[in-house]
Order: sequence, then C-alpha cells, then structure tokens
Amino acid sequence: MGLDLLIVEGLMDKTWTSADEAIADITSGSSLAVGGFGLCGIPSVLIEALSGTDVDDLEVFSNNAGVDDAGIGLLLAAGRLRRIVASYVGENKEFARQYLAGELEVELTPQGTLAERMRAGGSGVAAFFTQTGVGTQVADGGLPWKYAADGSVAIASPTKEVRTFPTPEGDKEFVLEHAIAADYALVRAWKGDRHGNLVFRHSARNFNPLAAMCGRVTIAEVEQLVEPGELHPDEIHTPGCSCSGSSH
Repeated sequence: MGLDLLIVEGLMDKTWTSADEAIADITSGSSLAVGGFGLCGIPSVLIEALSGTDVDDLEVFSNNAGVDDAGIGLLLAAGRLRRIVASYVGENKEFARQYLAGELEVELTPQGTLAERMRAGGSGVAAFFTQTGVGTQVADGGLPWKYAADGSVAIASPTKEVRTFPTPEGDKEFVLEHAIAADYALVRAWKGDRHGNLVFRHSARNFNPLAAMCGRVTIAEVEQLVEPGELHPDEIHTPGCSCSGSSH
C-alpha cells in the first residue's frame, strides 16, 4: 500500500514487494497513526523499516510508546520523534529520558478518548464532547507537554472548552476533544487481499482499525496475503478504498 497504485489486469493491486518500498513516501515532519496495544498487533516490520531511514521530526498517535527495543521504541531510540500523543507510556526508559530532558513533546490522552479521536478523524467528524477528563487537568489544562532543558515547563496543555448537556441522569459537563487525522497510518493485520481489504485477529485488532481509519494513506503489513474474493465480506474489518482509473 502507498501513494502509488498499480493497476494489474484491470484490478487495483495495492501490494509492495518490500517494507522499504511501502514506507518510501513518508517524509520528515509527517504525522503517523500507529496501531497496536502494548506489543500486541504492532506493525513491527514497517516500524523497523522506517527506523532504518533518515526520516525524522515525526508526530505519532499511538496507544503507547513501545518498549526500549521494540515497536515505537525503535523510532525513539533513533531520535526520529518530535511529538507523541498516547495513552500509556510506561516500560520505556528512553521515552522517559527524552521527555524529561525536553527532547520530546508528549500529549497524554485518556485511552477511550484517543480511540474516539481516531475514529472521529476517519469518519469526518471534526470534534466531539465527552465526560472523560472533566474536572481534571485533561480539561483544565496545565499538563506539561514539553519541558525546557532547565526542567521548567516549556509547553503546557491548553484549557479545553467544557459545556453542560442534558442526560437521563440530569445535566452534566462534557469536554471538547478534537479528532485525529494523520498523514499516514501503519497497521498490522492478520489477513489482507491485493485490494487493501483487511482482517484483524483477536486482541491484535485493538487500535489497528481506528488507526487505519484516520490515516490519509494507510500502510498495512499482513500475516497472510490472499487474492481478491477470498475474504468473505462479513469478515472484513477495514475495507480497501474503491478507486478506478490509472495509477497515481
């Protein structure tokens, strides 16, 4: 998958022969939505290929930051990340070092809110209101997004809009959260066909369909590549886009 689409015998073949070719269009300064939960369902092959390039200044949206020697941890170790939006960032000493040293900007987001921000971005929804975070620094602002070299806070999270809406239990406050739309998404699927239809398996499904939704270009590594028509429509979690015409 990528920006270039190859038409083969009247069909759109979205496959690449290597991970290096698949990620070749990603440039410095891009934003990436990355699937996975912990080390389950992470696009490890694509991440490793990207870490072997000189692409840097990346903004990453992911549930977590990997570990020191796997997943997004590889990009951190190579100094490729400028900013990360995540829910859980433990188990990564290099992440903690970069954050506290002022080398990395970090936006911590409640896990369900992060999932909905990705889903909204893929659905054309600009923003939404949620109760999660009301009455905390998530809504009130002041969380340290980035430290200065002297340990002071260089960038703090902003105050978010809070509105009151009626609910069956009475009026309640909700905080405004903005959708996520990334330049690229990196995901891992169990099965995929040459048209880009994807099937995720068991717990490896996690954030992968959501990341795939919010990426303007989605690059998937699949465990099993099958021919078009082999996947039953009911089992497809992420459908490939329906396009026609010459390659572009």
